Amino acid sequence: MSVSDEAVRVGTETEQTDEPGWEVDPDDDWALAVVATVGRQLRLRREAAGMRVNDFAVAAGYGADLVYKIETGKRIPRPEYLDTADEVLNAGGLIAAMKEDVKKVRYPKKVRDLAQLEGRAVEIGLYVCHSISGLLQTPDHARAAFESRQPAYSQDEIERMVAARVDRQAIFQKNPAPTLSFVLEEAPLRRPLGGTMVWRGQLEHLLEVGRLRCVTLQVMPTRCEAHPGLDGKIELLKFEDGSAVARCEGAFNGRPVSDVRQLRIAELRYGSIRAQALPPRESLAFIEELLGET
Repeated sequence: MSVSDEAVRVGTETEQTDEPGWEVDPDDDWALAVVATVGRQLRLRREAAGMRVNDFAVAAGYGADLVYKIETGKRIPRPEYLDTADEVLNAGGLIAAMKEDVKKVRYPKKVRDLAQLEGRAVEIGLYVCHSISGLLQTPDHARAAFESRQPAYSQDEIERMVAARVDRQAIFQKNPAPTLSFVLEEAPLRRPLGGTMVWRGQLEHLLEVGRLRCVTLQVMPTRCEAHPGLDGKIELLKFEDGSAVARCEGAFNGRPVSDVRQLRIAELRYGSIRAQALPPRESLAFIEELLGET
């Protein structure tokens, strides 16, 4: 899934001031170091080619301010920027190759950390109270969810977060894939977020994912009066070495925990939720019925 390249390229000198780019998290030391290194390499290659910042900006079709910010490590260059720089500076693919380094830091640290944990997990359990789990969202559904936030995100931020969410879903293609179980509330499934077509696409995607051998998908019916997940999201991740991490929004101050006693509490909560939800076969039938009503 490509991140939108909206409004980065510009056509006139008046537009070439401060184009939107990927901001660097000031608290993410590793990302800051990577972006600074990439920026320094870009500056050295530009200078070796005998080009000033303004000369390069005109040749590449980007604003001089953006070029300066990238070279000083204040902005994360997008893949298309690196491709253009490689061409303008006749780098023979050496600049374009830095896209792999940039890709690792294009998302916020907390998203990278979560994706890393999910990538290591051999078993993942997720209950989400007020929405559909990000691992199960279509790009259109995720985009509509981000667009509903207040204060509003910029379109660039939205596309960046959608891409991050989609990239996390690569765990479904792992071989062997982890064992994944999801419990979804009925109410978010009935909400036509993004309009009818986006809603239908999301329900169809849930049916497709729910039929994977590595996935167990259950629906918590609204008629269930009470269960241990009413406080919010519950996550359980178990790893090959026998260790585990859990997070419950209604316990442990919402922070990830790995203490045996706290893990046991999280497992009991999640087990109770699964026991009260519709069985997997009935859950898929419920989603099929809901899809037929759209």
